[in-house]
Amino acid sequence: MKTTIARNPIRRIAVTASLLAAAMTAAAAMAQAEVINRGIEGKPLHEARPAPKSIFPDEHIVVAQPSPSEVNPSFLGPVLLMKSALVDLEAGTMTLPLRRGQLASGEAVWSILTDVSDENLANLHGVNYSAKMAYGITGKGARKGRFEKDGSFTFEGGKVDFSPKHVVKPGKTPNFFPPEEAKPGSVGDADYSPLVQLDNAKSAVFNMPMVAFDVSAEELDKMCDGKVDHGKVLDKVVAICPRDGTVTLSMTLGYTFSKPIFYLSTEANDPLVAALEGVTHAPALSDLPFALEDAAPGESAERIYVFANGPTGKDHPFRQGLNSALSDGGHGPLNVLGGVPTINLDYSPIWRLFPVRWTEDAIAKGYRTKLTGAIDIENAGAKGIVESIAEGGGPPKAVGFLVNCPVVYRVN
Repeated sequence: MKTTIARNPIRRIAVTASLLAAAMTAAAAMAQAEVINRGIEGKPLHEARPAPKSIFPDEHIVVAQPSPSEVNPSFLGPVLLMKSALVDLEAGTMTLPLRRGQLASGEAVWSILTDVSDENLANLHGVNYSAKMAYGITGKGARKGRFEKDGSFTFEGGKVDFSPKHVVKPGKTPNFFPPEEAKPGSVGDADYSPLVQLDNAKSAVFNMPMVAFDVSAEELDKMCDGKVDHGKVLDKVVAICPRDGTVTLSMTLGYTFSKPIFYLSTEANDPLVAALEGVTHAPALSDLPFALEDAAPGESAERIYVFANGPTGKDHPFRQGLNSALSDGGHGPLNVLGGVPTINLDYSPIWRLFPVRWTEDAIAKGYRTKLTGAIDIENAGAKGIVESIAEGGGPPKAVGFLVNCPVVYRVN
């Protein structure tokens, strides 16, 4: 049954007032703290402190505060990149304002806002600035939409079915990747993309991943306490609460230029990648360019490296890769991102995958380890000890897989 926005004027005013009140409550909560539950603080005068539970045992020590990054975010230390988020480092979660909208056909759309292609709007809304997202208006790579007078969003199209059951069955040891079975837990239609061009917002491109579709606020309010029905919401959601105007999602640990970083995964253009990431399969993302150089005009994505056969074992000090993620009790693959804000100019929340593996010769010689920087991986590729998993091998290369992974928090 379709859930539509009320058309009765009195009811509409009441809904608008309720949404505004929820937004004000959420804004007040966000203003209280940028990071909550940081974990154990370091000893007085010590420049390091124990790592929070969400990144242990992959990282044991992180930078303490006050840190150089508090003076200049390009310096060493923690940086909250997505200013509108409340980050719980111990739990590995983030809480964002929940955005209410609708399709032109009337169904309710619940979204989050993570990035925008206009720097002033990014600063205004406390989200990431990505100049490269402006190149996302290719084919069905970005939807069309508009702001309404009541502050809601109307999208011309794009539906997501959150009812499928998320399935990932690892392969047989020692090669747990590729999995025997993999099905994403949510699937977008041919018109769904998280990127939206709003025609009354300076023609900016917004990254607005959908977290629920055609579900009433009353149904979602039953999930405020964390008892989430993933048949109705994105698998990354750990709590969703329209009455408070917030949604809490799990983050993923990765690295950028040897710095640990948290990011949020929401969509992928390939069903296998979507299943492995626990995100929505969004085929429309395939219309985005993926094989240009990072800073080339028209390139809307940045690069992310994914190892297939890194060291395994949750207590292995150098564990990394899909084999590890599929066999080590739910620990992530520790992917390596390219440029992010504070480090480079070419950040985009859309990442083109460079899937790689250690060569048999490198493994036999004991070279296999954890690599955490894009340049280190390219260097290993140039030396011939890391290769693309694409047919023919060779140096790392993009293969057409795209993921939407807005960055949230730089740990160090």
